[in-house]
Amino acid sequence: MLIIKSPVEKTIELDHDIYLLKIRCPEIAGIIKPGEFLNIRVSESMYPLLRRPFSVCDVEGDDLCLMFNIFGEGTRMLSRKHKGDLIDILGPLGKGFNIEGDYDTAVIVGGGLGAAPFPYLTRRIGSRKNIFTFIGGKTHRDVITYGMKNVSTATDDGSKGFKGTVVELFKSRFSEFRGTKMKIFGCGPNAMLRSLKEFCIANDLECEVSTECVMACGFGICQGCPIESTEHPEKYFLVCKDGPVFNVNDVVL
Repeated sequence: MLIIKSPVEKTIELDHDIYLLKIRCPEIAGIIKPGEFLNIRVSESMYPLLRRPFSVCDVEGDDLCLMFNIFGEGTRMLSRKHKGDLIDILGPLGKGFNIEGDYDTAVIVGGGLGAAPFPYLTRRIGSRKNIFTFIGGKTHRDVITYGMKNVSTATDDGSKGFKGTVVELFKSRFSEFRGTKMKIFGCGPNAMLRSLKEFCIANDLECEVSTECVMACGFGICQGCPIESTEHPEKYFLVCKDGPVFNVNDVVL
């Protein structure tokens, strides 16, 4: 875990209020794994006080790429960063996706900004496995396909791709993958992750999901991001330390 002040390389508006921030940080770019995250101090001033967690969207050489939407004043401040502005980074943090293992097909299922960690996951898997990606959102504005491979889309209102949820889309295409050994990688709203978990358990599919939670410290000191264990109901994992990526069999979503 490092604390580094790194310069902004570029800020790109991918779509309405959805941004990609590129930060030059070779120290972290060389060691971070897909699904791990950074805790960023948005401003040097007293506001906002706490760091903000961001998944690493991609790594391009020495550059870390972060994808985010305008949700509040903190992310609005990030969207206004210019080349050369310094960003105070704490990371890499958490446990990411395990891309090794006995599977030949990686199926990525993302909802909305839950797509954020998948460009880097796709890059790291590379050509070693077949990759199929299912991305969904409420409307076409919420569907983010940046950096994805073999993409199929779904929207609740039918404005882009399949009309329905992204998990319903995956279910409708599931027969296409019979005969392959799959591993599922998911990230998105909790309702989407619960639905994905139920389907994967019912069909005996290996599945890891990246969970979201409000975090303060980002490394387990404040105990502020618990998630319930399925095996021991009285025990809680910490999203920041034990996750954010979990096997769906291990946690209550």
